[in-house]
Amino acid sequence: MQTYDAVVVGAGAAGGIVAAVLAEAGWRVLLLERGPALTFEDVGRDHLRNQRISLYGHNAGPDSEGNPRVLVDPDGREILVRPHEGGYHNNAACVGGGTRVYLAQAWRFMEQDFRMASLYGVPEGSSLADWPITYADLEPYYERAEWEIGVCGDAEANPYQAPRRRPYPMPPLPPGRLYTRMLRALDTLGWHGFPVPFAINSVPYQGRPACVRCTHCVGFACPVDAKNGTHNTMIPRALATGLCTLVSRAVAERVDVNGRGDVIGVTYLVEEGSTIRREVARARVVVVSCGAIESARLLLNSACDRHPRGPGNAHDQVGRHLQGHYYPCACGILDEEIYDGLGPNAATATCRFNHGNPGITGGGMLADEVATLPILLWKSLLPPDLPRWGMVSKRWMRENYRRFVRVMGPVQEIPSPEARVTVDPRVRDRYGLPVARLSGTTHPETVRVAHFLLERAQEWLRAAGAVRIWSVPPRLGLSGGQHQAGTCRMGHDPRTSVTDPYGRVHAHDNLYVVDASLHVTNGGFNPVLTVMALAFRCAERIARDHRGGG
Repeated sequence: MQTYDAVVVGAGAAGGIVAAVLAEAGWRVLLLERGPALTFEDVGRDHLRNQRISLYGHNAGPDSEGNPRVLVDPDGREILVRPHEGGYHNNAACVGGGTRVYLAQAWRFMEQDFRMASLYGVPEGSSLADWPITYADLEPYYERAEWEIGVCGDAEANPYQAPRRRPYPMPPLPPGRLYTRMLRALDTLGWHGFPVPFAINSVPYQGRPACVRCTHCVGFACPVDAKNGTHNTMIPRALATGLCTLVSRAVAERVDVNGRGDVIGVTYLVEEGSTIRREVARARVVVVSCGAIESARLLLNSACDRHPRGPGNAHDQVGRHLQGHYYPCACGILDEEIYDGLGPNAATATCRFNHGNPGITGGGMLADEVATLPILLWKSLLPPDLPRWGMVSKRWMRENYRRFVRVMGPVQEIPSPEARVTVDPRVRDRYGLPVARLSGTTHPETVRVAHFLLERAQEWLRAAGAVRIWSVPPRLGLSGGQHQAGTCRMGHDPRTSVTDPYGRVHAHDNLYVVDASLHVTNGGFNPVLTVMALAFRCAERIARDHRGGG
């Protein structure tokens, strides 16, 4: 048995930050990650096997075999799904988590995003609620994330953004050929546009080079290490202290409690070749940072006599309110070739429709995307009347790929208490642990908001001169995906939340959840910068409230 000041379960966007903040405060930290530490070569460049298009597998974990989930569809049918299959709602499982292979859009939420219920009311049947914190509470930690992780952007360009004290540490990436045209279209419509902020080096930063503008951001690792995540920033800092021990291929079996019900550590399983051994770690503090689905699963799998529903779940809140982002997408063909072979995949954005839309609850950001993988366009984005095979399909791709552009954006989802994670009573993973069971749907209001944003995306393409536009209408379903959030929401009332505003699980002094599980709502943006800001804020509070470690 090993003893530490803290055990952090999950080395992703949040866990890597928590480990670094605590280790740099003098804590002895055990950082557990169920996946491996992947090199660029490990991730590879297979267009058919990656986190964005996984026809035959994926490239950043978890392993396809032995890690199923159970999906309950709207008709009540139970479907066993593997990590690379639809309905799994996969996120990467490796050191750095999703930051290893994400597109790295780095957005702050707006002030309104923290008080959605107060602004719009609560749609019937939804669990829409205000956050227990405000944007002002999080702003210093947004700033810290931008500077310590590394974000590029134009701090003066977005007229809708909340107040900020400092600019981005790096200027925006140079505009590509599409940017000027799409920006001009936004100006024509009166919808102010600006460059997308990225956690990518636009200039050399923190000893790593600038982006080389390849088109393989989302779903892949960066060939020059210019894309910033916890794998190349905070986790190396944690390890450099000599106080943090990183164990990969380590799956948390349960959060351990003593006879009084107090949290005392974690039991975990380590996979080495064909063998699996059980290890026990004792700690003054346990931090769960596994992502919204797996964090809920771990707490539920930690049920015991003192906590028969699992720690923090006395009021059946763990696993509820699962949300991600609907992504309404309008596709179009321009009247000229616009593809210039330069990444990242998005360039121009507008926040005109995040809020202030008459009769609509919230809204979302819209951005263009030009550097779509050819196979992704062919598989998922072709016009509905075009054959998917044969000479006609080949000719269309040859003539239109360089003229193709799409406009899309994440919808501010309206959470439902019935969109949830439980653990399956029968199905177990390769380690013998009950797997996550996903059920329910988002709230119907989310679909209505998605239709509204889709219409705005189509307007933008028309203003840009698209000669043809098509799209797939949004439908009601379960939403989680790589932006999964909300299953251990923060709040003041244990009857309607799982943690306090600092991620401390109600009724437990030393058990924390720190990841997107805390999100009461998920904003109309890619959520990773908010995940990181919350991690800095929560870790700072943990270090202060539990002094004496080290």
